[in-house]
Amino acid sequence: MSKKLYVGNLPWSATEDEIRAAFGEFGEVTSVNLIEDRETGRPRGFGFVEMDADGAVAAIDAMDGKDFGGRNIKVNEAKPREERPRW
Repeated sequence: MSKKLYVGNLPWSATEDEIRAAFGEFGEVTSVNLIEDRETGRPRGFGFVEMDADGAVAAIDAMDGKDFGGRNIKVNEAKPREERPRW
C-alpha cells in the first residue's frame, strides 16, 4: 500500500528527478507531482510524493525540517483534498 506525502517549502529550482532521488533513499517512489502556478507555469514551492507506506514513514522522520537545496522542507502525510465551495 502506498502513501502520499506533502512536501512544502521546496526551492523553486527543485526538479522531479532530485525529489525522486532524495525520497528514493527511503523506499520505492511511485510518483512525484510538483505543483505549478496555473497562470505563469512557475513552481509554487510544494508538491506531492507517492511511495510505499514504510518508506513514507521513514522519509517523514528523516526529511521533515531538513535542508533541501538551501531551504528547510516540510514533509508530512498528505491530507485528502477538501471540496471547495463553488461561487
